[in-house]
Amino acid sequence: MAFNLRNRNFLKLLDFTPKEMKFMLELAADLKKAKYAGTEQQKLKGKNIALIFEKASTRTRCAFETAAYDQGANVTYLGPTGSQMGKKE
Repeated sequence: MAFNLRNRNFLKLLDFTPKEMKFMLELAADLKKAKYAGTEQQKLKGKNIALIFEKASTRTRCAFETAAYDQGANVTYLGPTGSQMGKKE
């Protein structure tokens, strides 16, 4: 069963139902299998996404950037020191 996760942000686990979490984990497993089988389809080709981090995390940033590039997305990274997050601009 598919869920409409469009325009939803993943900020904390409590924002999703157990069924939505199970769906996302199964989707992630399917994407990983397709990548290693060489049958991956770039579902984000031509899309621009921003990775917005409140706390610096090299490992998380690398994982998210790699996944986004694998899916064909153009990535902009906004970290805690390089943005004006929380300030009026």
